[in-house]
Amino acid sequence: MEFTMHENGFESEFDFGKLTISSNDEFGFRPYALLVSSVAGCSGGVLKKVLTKMRIEFDDIKIAADVKRNPDAADRVEEIKLHFTIFGNDLSEEKVTKALELSTKNCSMVQSVKGSINVIETFEIKNPQA
Repeated sequence: MEFTMHENGFESEFDFGKLTISSNDEFGFRPYALLVSSVAGCSGGVLKKVLTKMRIEFDDIKIAADVKRNPDAADRVEEIKLHFTIFGNDLSEEKVTKALELSTKNCSMVQSVKGSINVIETFEIKNPQA
């Protein structure tokens, strides 16, 4: 990866497109938002894969992320709470719990921040018609 500086931040080209990073959200993605998005996106993607491999049928997954930052330590991200809402009929709470445990162990982003950022993952199951 190569990042090029511009007036309001940095840019990099990826196969999918250009990524613009800036501390000012008027000019690009903020670094902390990218960090949280990486953890949430990785965890959700791995959870989806694990549920599929376990042959657990589901309709959708939504992720809510709540971030705790420390203003006394450079606004450091100290905690990321990820709450998964899994939509499906007749989902077993026990099987989803096991799937979430496996996804936590196999998510490279969660494992990368382990020990420096507390990642808390919870879930709820909802019927898609509700």
